[in-house]
Amino acid sequence: MKETKITMQSSSKKWFGGMLVLSGLLSPMAMAGNSMMAVSDADYPARNEPKEELGKFLFYDKILSGNKNTSCASCHHPLAATGDGLALPVGEGGRGLGVTRDTGSGANAIHERVPRNAPHLFNLGAKQFVTMFHDGRLQKNDAAPTGFDTPAGNNFLLGVDSALAAQAAFPPTSNTEMAGQAGENEVANAAAAGNHQEVWRLLTERVMAIPEYQGLFAAAYPGLKVPEQVSYNHIANAIGAFEAAAYRADNSPFDRHLRGEAQAMSKSAQEGMKLFKGKAQCATCHTGKFQTDHQFHALGIPQIGPGKGNGLNGHDDFGRELVTAVAEDRYKFRTPTLRNVSMTGPWGHDGAYNTLEAVVRHHLDPKNSLNAYDVTQAVLPSRADLDAIDFQVHNDELSRSDLSDAIEIQPIALSDNEVKLLTDFLHALTDTASLDMRATAPARVPSGLPLAD
Repeated sequence: MKETKITMQSSSKKWFGGMLVLSGLLSPMAMAGNSMMAVSDADYPARNEPKEELGKFLFYDKILSGNKNTSCASCHHPLAATGDGLALPVGEGGRGLGVTRDTGSGANAIHERVPRNAPHLFNLGAKQFVTMFHDGRLQKNDAAPTGFDTPAGNNFLLGVDSALAAQAAFPPTSNTEMAGQAGENEVANAAAAGNHQEVWRLLTERVMAIPEYQGLFAAAYPGLKVPEQVSYNHIANAIGAFEAAAYRADNSPFDRHLRGEAQAMSKSAQEGMKLFKGKAQCATCHTGKFQTDHQFHALGIPQIGPGKGNGLNGHDDFGRELVTAVAEDRYKFRTPTLRNVSMTGPWGHDGAYNTLEAVVRHHLDPKNSLNAYDVTQAVLPSRADLDAIDFQVHNDELSRSDLSDAIEIQPIALSDNEVKLLTDFLHALTDTASLDMRATAPARVPSGLPLAD
């Protein structure tokens, strides 16, 4: 069956940065301030359609998981706004898609929830995104032997195009996410031993045993001797190229407003933008073209789920400190881009908040929000043994106090109407093209494995 090619909107409209608009208001540039500049094609890498087409297949193909039952799309699906709609992902062993995904059954059931929320992929292919994961454990570093600081250290892949492509190499090395449990398959055994290189070698060998993939790699990498010279960096680069093109989102009402369309945003959204930059102080961290400073901050988002081996019974998550070993970085997490933020719930590093308004209100009064957190809003497929863990840390007064003490932002008083205006602006960051991304999914994959779970 013929596959649908990825198509992208162009950012070719003129930006009337220094002019007055007909309404008599200042230009969009002047209203938004210098930190809000229009996004353009120059902010993204050059397109490579054969590489993107290969990456699309690999993104959806379960051949890259140890037990051949999980793909990248299992937790990053376009029908769930490139996430999964859950507070915490259900990785290898789960069944279903999005909020309908369950924890599996019998010997194949998941062993734990993935400890952090599945981040959306919108605009992560833009050049300025050089840090990945909630704790920033993957960062571009030109001084590093491989060009990146990653959990694999100096054993990371060579020749990786971008941080987004580099990120694509790691879910298959996680027993919880894609590899499976030790003893189930050789990929899982290598992952459990921390042997990233062996995981990548085994998966590359699998992929290159499929004749259709050999043709796709030859088309994507002219001059590369296929299959002999193919390694996992080529797989990661193809997935990164696909994600960068398919999930580019820069034609929201806000973007059109910056490019000179004075009426692109509603009046309430424009009022919300003023609050965003002013009284609400959102732009202190959510700054720049994609509303992120790419830094790490402690906001006191309630800690739910299995955690990362820290604190009470190992179920807390110390965030950035796990990367830097600096005590002052405890409970800090990366500032996410806000593009398409209205679509990408649940929100927070662990998906603790299930509505956009709730996470906005948390930012305005984090300590009180933390202590008053309603655990029923956590979207977590129920299973008795997992449920027993999910709120241990949050319900522990000492653990919650430690998290509260780390909060670095002060309360800000907004009226209910001002909160509504602020959320109206956040909705204006949604690219309407992202509301229907069916064309970014293939009808089949070269391995012949099912797309459905």
